[in-house]
Amino acid sequence: MNNINTEQPFVMVIFGASGDLTKRKLMPALYSLYKEGRLPKAFSILGIGRTVYTDSNYRSYILGEEKQYLKHEEQDEQVMGDFVSHLYYLSIDPAVESEYEQLRARLEELSGNEHPDNLLFYLATPPSLYGVIPQHLKKWRLNSKHARIIVEKPFGYDLASAQELNRIYSSVFEEHQIYRIDHFLGKETAQNLLAFRFANGIFEPLWNRNYVDYVEVTAVENLGIEQRGGFYDTTGALRDMVQNHLIQLVALTAMEPPAAFNADSFRNEVVKVYESLTPLDEIDLDEHIVRGQYMASNSKKGYREEKNIAADSRTETYIAMKLGISNWRWSGVPFYIRTGKQMPTKVTEIVIHFKETPHQMFHAVGDKGPTANKLILRLQPNEGMVLKFGMKLPGPGFEVKQVAMDFSYDQLGGVPSGDAYARLIEDCIQGDPTLFTRSDAVEASWRFFDPILRYWKEHTEAPLYGYPVGTWGPLESEAMMHEHGADWTNPCKNLTNTDQYCEL
Repeated sequence: MNNINTEQPFVMVIFGASGDLTKRKLMPALYSLYKEGRLPKAFSILGIGRTVYTDSNYRSYILGEEKQYLKHEEQDEQVMGDFVSHLYYLSIDPAVESEYEQLRARLEELSGNEHPDNLLFYLATPPSLYGVIPQHLKKWRLNSKHARIIVEKPFGYDLASAQELNRIYSSVFEEHQIYRIDHFLGKETAQNLLAFRFANGIFEPLWNRNYVDYVEVTAVENLGIEQRGGFYDTTGALRDMVQNHLIQLVALTAMEPPAAFNADSFRNEVVKVYESLTPLDEIDLDEHIVRGQYMASNSKKGYREEKNIAADSRTETYIAMKLGISNWRWSGVPFYIRTGKQMPTKVTEIVIHFKETPHQMFHAVGDKGPTANKLILRLQPNEGMVLKFGMKLPGPGFEVKQVAMDFSYDQLGGVPSGDAYARLIEDCIQGDPTLFTRSDAVEASWRFFDPILRYWKEHTEAPLYGYPVGTWGPLESEAMMHEHGADWTNPCKNLTNTDQYCEL
């Protein structure tokens, strides 16, 4: 953990303060920290945006919006009123360097210091500003020794752009000042995966190719692209979810035990996983990757009917991949990952499929007889864990049925599981970068995924499969797993009429 300047009042600057991320995620997280007394005693939050607000108008706007995004039991009018009294607003264009003179003046005023230092900048902006804002901060000497900056994903559009962003950021800040955020790592279950593995002697000896058959990582949602058509059509599922969120979850599942649980040791092991990913040769790409795009169904629009989407768009809204990790622990164990929009439900989970017993001597109960053990780690909704194992049914004979041992955080008697953004913002305020992505991890991840993007660009005929809204994606994602004798935990074939599927 790095030393933070506590002599000056703390000021957090949110670029994009009138945007969706700020009202949906950042303000509820900051309110939660304030309500629990976990923000610095002397703090201010300065919103930056092109929308024109006075301080008073911005406070009223946030008060009104947060009533939609905070649970009813979390709302306390007195506390909310006290919280928004710490909010301020400055209307400038973050892309225009000269307007940062106003920002510096406002920061001097809020911090009470001619050289403001205890600063946190949050970039809740379009990615096009990620390389611009840091350079303007440097020009106006706001990249002080104790300043920190949080950057949302996607960090780069491909390997070259990620390397360029890293070059810009390293010219403005030290690495320990840069916090590339992935809110999945702020979830209790993601962190508990590490505790589960490394604090329990029962499972760690089994966590390898000798006992694990295959691993699933799923992160899907039952919404479309909503109002993000312009952004999403140039991004797609691989850039939006796989290169950052899903590969982080793979790393947590596959990493070796860190020598100590600190930022450097933990993040070193993450990088090792990325560097161990088995490269996908062009010949294998179509066999290891299934791309999909949702189509109209049940009166719901298809992707190509969404606002700001081209009628012939080939942007993927679903992707399933088979990954290999070439190291001693995981050689030969496939990792199947998938993400998609307009699925039947919203769920993020990791499923560890253990190998079956070498000889099955008990009778099956219908089609629910003894099967291999599974460990399911749910990140959302209802964070928790499920362990599935076989038990004998009461009565004569030895008929065995699979049962579940289920734990969820809401069973802890009112102990909250915590908000992911609140956890990560608090870590940043305290100067702890453990759960944030380091520059070498960003580049290692892009190094693996960049050839896939290049292949799609050069081979426009690469398959893209349609799937109806409300289904589990293209049927071809099932075939990809059948080579290993595996099935998705939620298979698409059981849920819909196969006649609705097609290649686009």
